[in-house]
Amino acid sequence: LLAALAVGLSVQGAALAQAPETVDKGQLTIAFTGDMPGTGYQDGKMVGYDGEILQRVADALKLKVRPALMEWSGTIASVQAKRVDVMAGTMGWTEQRSKIMALSDPIHYFKNGITQSSKTNWSRLKDLEGKKVGTITGFSFIPELRKINGLQLALYDTSDAAVRDLLAGRIDAVIGDPPVMQYAISRNPQWNLKFNAFTDNAPDFPLLTGLGQVVFGMHKDNAELVKQVNAEIAKLWQSCELRKIGKTYGLVQDVWYIPVGSNARAGVDRPADWKLPSCK
Repeated sequence: LLAALAVGLSVQGAALAQAPETVDKGQLTIAFTGDMPGTGYQDGKMVGYDGEILQRVADALKLKVRPALMEWSGTIASVQAKRVDVMAGTMGWTEQRSKIMALSDPIHYFKNGITQSSKTNWSRLKDLEGKKVGTITGFSFIPELRKINGLQLALYDTSDAAVRDLLAGRIDAVIGDPPVMQYAISRNPQWNLKFNAFTDNAPDFPLLTGLGQVVFGMHKDNAELVKQVNAEIAKLWQSCELRKIGKTYGLVQDVWYIPVGSNARAGVDRPADWKLPSCK
């Protein structure tokens, strides 16, 4: 009996040692922007695609979510300063970000694409030649858009303004944030718009046509939290639950869940033989 008790206490101690450290004990502090379909907070729970996944992670780790709503510019800094445990907000993986934060496994993929009338079916860079195309000021792929033959570029401060001009016929297409475009279209079927991801994989247009990975950011010192967050993400890939969550927010196409393109993380912040998860 004493031996059994000793074993039980030993196992319990091991379990306690594996509990991830958080900024506030028993809580998972999440920095987020509130931009849908990525993140929001409603009725005491995280909502949005990123938000629902983090809510499930917190529940699995028996942690209470403590929301920390802030501007995008403050999210990464808050992780680095250890004021929050994790940041979310449809953040794409980049090598530069992987040097300053521990980035989770992907929660979905994305490729940039063309928001257009349902009467057209454009999906290639060539389809935009000679067209009037709108995008948002400050997007990283603008120099690549300017290289497309005959493309007339219109810059907007917001996605709403660009879509309004598309609906009014003043431009032919919008190249915007893929999840935001897909979400807006799913909520407004009367627009008769659709989003087609680029089918090109053009080396000269890596930002427009390359494969993106949406990830969460955590502090590099918190290896146990990173490990446990990734373990929960893996379960969601294995069960294809990510597709069910995505459907709620209009992310129904295969492009979000089946990686097509090069694996930029292999040999950078993942082993050289690391494979991208997929849900077919």
